[in-house]
Amino acid sequence: MTDLIETENALGTYLRDRRAKLDPSALGFAGERRRTPGLRREEVAQRANISPTWYTWLEQGRGGAPSADVLDRIARALMLTEVEREHLFLLGLGRPPEARYRKNDGVTPRLQRVLDALEPSPAIIRTATWDVIAWNRAAPVMLIDYGSLPPEERNILRYIFLDPRARAVQYDWESVARFALGAFRVDAARAGASSEIEPFVAELCRISPEFRAMWRENDVPGTHTEAVKHIRHPILGPLAFEYSAFSVDGRTDLSMIVYNPATPDDAERIRSLLPQP
Repeated sequence: MTDLIETENALGTYLRDRRAKLDPSALGFAGERRRTPGLRREEVAQRANISPTWYTWLEQGRGGAPSADVLDRIARALMLTEVEREHLFLLGLGRPPEARYRKNDGVTPRLQRVLDALEPSPAIIRTATWDVIAWNRAAPVMLIDYGSLPPEERNILRYIFLDPRARAVQYDWESVARFALGAFRVDAARAGASSEIEPFVAELCRISPEFRAMWRENDVPGTHTEAVKHIRHPILGPLAFEYSAFSVDGRTDLSMIVYNPATPDDAERIRSLLPQP
């Protein structure tokens, strides 16, 4: 019977499990001996700024469905990751939380090692606003040396619309630019970053008439996770890549973009230009 009750109250079971994994002393609570590990219910309620009685009812499966605001407070109180927060909303409201963009300025060493292992395929990590925050050694060979740019200029759309080199390497710059702009619009909206991109969009509209005209068209492309990309490399000549975009596990705001050489010959030519480690 107990197992059945816990199954029916999956939200309460999850909340108890999460608070049991927190260290009270690390969060400023007295470290006296406790009968059970983790935080007490009233301590979670205090951190979430909600009534202890209401929180107790949630764990007991009483009182009805919580609001999104309450779940957000509890997620912060329990120090949940984005994936854990999404799971909390699915249990409590039957839907994922609304997108909430958060700026990120770097990647973990593990993720950087994944990028490095993909060589000679150029690979980058971009944010939902298309800022490039990580890349491997092959990326500057085919694309642009992001490391030579100030961090605020490491943006794919800024490169496409403002850098003459982007036009020189593309066989059909307008189609590429139009498709990229539509995909950018979708990514920013999906990540809840529409307000964050407003100053950037205003800047590009002011500087680039082509960007301004395409942005006003409000075009949204179909799927853009896979495609074949052809470029005119200034040293290697024509190159073909299989373009793929992947979501980064646990990070809905990041995407990994991989340009896999279409032929072994293309791969060898890129490898010939890689700097020695």
